[in-house]
Amino acid sequence: MSATGPGRSNPEGYNLQRYKSYREYGQIMKKVHDVGGRGEEFGPIDRSDHEVEDWEHLADAVNYVLNAKGHKTTDEMRRAIESLDEYREMSYYERWAAAAELLVVEKGLLTKEEIDARAAELERRWGEA
Repeated sequence: MSATGPGRSNPEGYNLQRYKSYREYGQIMKKVHDVGGRGEEFGPIDRSDHEVEDWEHLADAVNYVLNAKGHKTTDEMRRAIESLDEYREMSYYERWAAAAELLVVEKGLLTKEEIDARAAELERRWGEA
């Protein structure tokens, strides 16, 4: 009998039979971004380039700093992004900005009110430019 036969684990220790039965009975929980094979529901992917806006650069920079300072992990960021109620309506950088805000508030680094005040100040300063 082979090492990967029914009920047996493969060399990496992963039980293939268990995985197959979970798939058959729908026991693998799909996340909001897991839309593979369901293109007819969502239409084609927009692959056109766009000019990156200032706020998108800022969202990227904030996430870089949070990671570099050890305030978030990739797993935390993924969980935060997947938990967003409006995930499908948001752009890539909107997801990253909203998830970063969620994590910063969860970890007590800033309050929602502090973030809103700083965002209003940025909007005011950018509006003057």
